[in-house]
Amino acid sequence: MSDKPTYYVTTPIYYVNDAPHIGHAYTTLACDVLARFKRLDGFDVRFLTGTDEHGQKVEKSAQAAGKDPQTFTDEVSQNFRDLADFMNFSHDDFIRTTEDRHIKACQAIWKKLEEAGDIYLDNYGGWYAVRDEAFYGEDELTKTPDGKRIAPSGAEVEWVEEPSYFFKLSEWGDRLLAHYDANPDFILPESRRNEVTSFVKGGLNDLSISRTTFNWGVPVPGDDAHIMYVWLDALTNYITAVGYPETESGNYAKYWPADLHMVGKDILRFHAVYWPAFLMAAGLEPPKRIFAHGWWTNEGQKISKSLGNVIDPIELSNKYGLDQVRYFLLREVPFGNDGDFSHTAMVNRMNGELANDFGNLAQRVLSMTAKNCDGKVPNPGELSDDDNALLGQAQGLLAAVREHMDRQAFNHALETIWIVIRAANAYVDHQAPWKLRKEDPARMETVLYVLAETIRHLAILCQPVMPGTMAKMLDQLGVPADARGFEALGEAGALKPGAELPKPEGVFPRFVEEDAGA
Repeated sequence: MSDKPTYYVTTPIYYVNDAPHIGHAYTTLACDVLARFKRLDGFDVRFLTGTDEHGQKVEKSAQAAGKDPQTFTDEVSQNFRDLADFMNFSHDDFIRTTEDRHIKACQAIWKKLEEAGDIYLDNYGGWYAVRDEAFYGEDELTKTPDGKRIAPSGAEVEWVEEPSYFFKLSEWGDRLLAHYDANPDFILPESRRNEVTSFVKGGLNDLSISRTTFNWGVPVPGDDAHIMYVWLDALTNYITAVGYPETESGNYAKYWPADLHMVGKDILRFHAVYWPAFLMAAGLEPPKRIFAHGWWTNEGQKISKSLGNVIDPIELSNKYGLDQVRYFLLREVPFGNDGDFSHTAMVNRMNGELANDFGNLAQRVLSMTAKNCDGKVPNPGELSDDDNALLGQAQGLLAAVREHMDRQAFNHALETIWIVIRAANAYVDHQAPWKLRKEDPARMETVLYVLAETIRHLAILCQPVMPGTMAKMLDQLGVPADARGFEALGEAGALKPGAELPKPEGVFPRFVEEDAGA
């Protein structure tokens, strides 16, 4: 049994009624960066993603494609696996809600809710949006001139009446509010927490949790005429993947409650209201945190298929580079806010921060070392105040970056790293090792050593965001593969003077439009 602390992070499971896009890549990227960071920081990490394959919307999409639902979901789910592989995501499990393990878990939690007296059978009539898999109150809808009713999401709703099992959500308002009060970081960012709290204070209605008008879903135990409402089915994936209904041992006992559910802001209510209520009613612990991030627009416009401006993350990465795209998405806007993608901003970040700031720093230091130190790690002499100041900044990075990562403040974490990158560039200019080569070669070696050590710290800390390029940078510093975790940031992992270094090669080329064949 590992004595490492555990960290369980999940993406939402993605609907398989359409192709993956930049929004899916963004959410999973955030989880991947956290998972990689925690692994490097000594945690036993469980990182889950997957696909949500039941519901009326999926059934209709399959019909429109002329396929049976299982064949349709097999094909579309593979697209999400392919995206995850392409984006270099490091997930430990990929769950599909059509798997037997998931059907077993869903039916087990249903029975727990039933035994607790939180489920009853009645008839339901309400405004339902197939696209959202959600019911809406009359007061939430707007009417179009032709009499259609539209949900806040923009989806058209239809009136649905059918027998339904209900979950007694109305009885959980006070307990949910007490949970939010006792755990102020349960919902982040704070603005989203305030939205959810306000919604719950407004009063909760009992929740319809089964349907009879279609049959693509998990059968309700003991009543095959009903299938489970898609959100009870979908949300249960997070405990399916750690072995529920086995709770006393194995992965459930090890990893649950989850440390973080990462979601888009449009599905926060389901995760922050329905899910903790389901879990507490079933006698299970809620997750520790739900973080709702914002949406991307494209050059100032809302992204939609009808506008033809959907951003394909694979096309984007093929044009600009995978790690460059990973960096941009987490650097450009405060995580949690909405962001606007623009090609100009992308190129500016690549050329200004990656090529000029970081890439040029590493390239000129390593090139000077190769040329003037026989291609070996330089021998440092006595350190000056300037040397100690820069090394101190580099050595203090982990604690500062860890604090930002633990709040999912990715852009702040990267800005903290870039402060040291800019300080290192200023140090190069001030120390002028190209002059020292003639005037004081021993001092030149000290300066180059301090810079190489600083770059080592920077590259190790940037691995979660840019794993491929940072591996190349660490290769050029001669850092062994087993000395790239955060424990190596101490003195024991310091570069060994006299160690042979490979020939330096740039890792962040400048981008010019011709590079993309444009």
